[in-house]
Amino acid sequence: MAEHEISRRQFLSASALLTAGVGLLPSAGFGFPSYIKNLGKPNSLFNGVQVGAITYSWRSMPGGAEDILKYCIDANISAIELMGPTGEIFAGAPEGPKMPPWTGGKRPELTDEQKAAQAEHLVKMAEWRAKVPMDKFVQLRKMYNDAGVSIYAFKPSALGEKNTDQEVDYAFRAAKALGANQATIEQPNDPAQTKRLGDIAAKNKVYVGYHGHTQQTPTWWDTALNQSKYNAMNFDMGHYVAAGFDPIPLIETKHDHIVSMHVKDRKNKENGGANVVWGQGDTPITAALELMRARKYKFPATIELEYEIPAGSDAVKETAKCVEYARKALGA
Repeated sequence: MAEHEISRRQFLSASALLTAGVGLLPSAGFGFPSYIKNLGKPNSLFNGVQVGAITYSWRSMPGGAEDILKYCIDANISAIELMGPTGEIFAGAPEGPKMPPWTGGKRPELTDEQKAAQAEHLVKMAEWRAKVPMDKFVQLRKMYNDAGVSIYAFKPSALGEKNTDQEVDYAFRAAKALGANQATIEQPNDPAQTKRLGDIAAKNKVYVGYHGHTQQTPTWWDTALNQSKYNAMNFDMGHYVAAGFDPIPLIETKHDHIVSMHVKDRKNKENGGANVVWGQGDTPITAALELMRARKYKFPATIELEYEIPAGSDAVKETAKCVEYARKALGA
């Protein structure tokens, strides 16, 4: 499943141009393509395929609403899956306790005091979510839309088994206010929970996009999909490859159930499953994007940046490289 359509040399060459700032030059004149700048607005819709990003990709950087919008513009991302804290803080959510920073991709074990503070904060969040009006989410949607960025998915920590029905309902209402057609979550193991989420999603006419890691299999979503037409897939093709499967047949057979697809390059199970720079792994990114273009699949391809950021770069620059890779793969 190695990528062969775009050579690593082409990818690194394009990446060097972006890093050097070519993307900041005006599109008119000098032969620079219009996709780089459209009157200052990003455009990552390439030949009918919407390439987006999950804002988790920028977790190493400040995550305020204005920060995230700037990253979108700098990386040429015109559609996103928005992580919960960015939207909720903008809407006035209670400030959470200070938690230890992530190191090596993991957060250190919390102390008893930190666990108690977190539990108290979750109670406050439940109360806030039950009462908050949607005005600020609509305002955030307008701010992003005016800058050329749409929000197609929202991922708040409000869809878990311990969250109240009011919180779950809030998650879908907030997603809709943001302009999204889906709220995303790691798929629960309990079928009763996917049934519960599907029922509340149906009431709001907003999909639940279930995400997975290496536990994904060709039939992993089937129980949830059979429970409600609003239970859907937030498929992760990179993790699927690391689990030992070819994502292309799954995309072909279940495209009607996919509402968004995370794209990353991972080595396959036999090769250790590592997250790597796009073009260096076993994930058929180009083949998947070409399939989406040829079949006119409308779900977005969501960049999720999980490989180690090289020295001298940052998460936004690396996302821009992934956007350029996708653009070339789609022949735009």
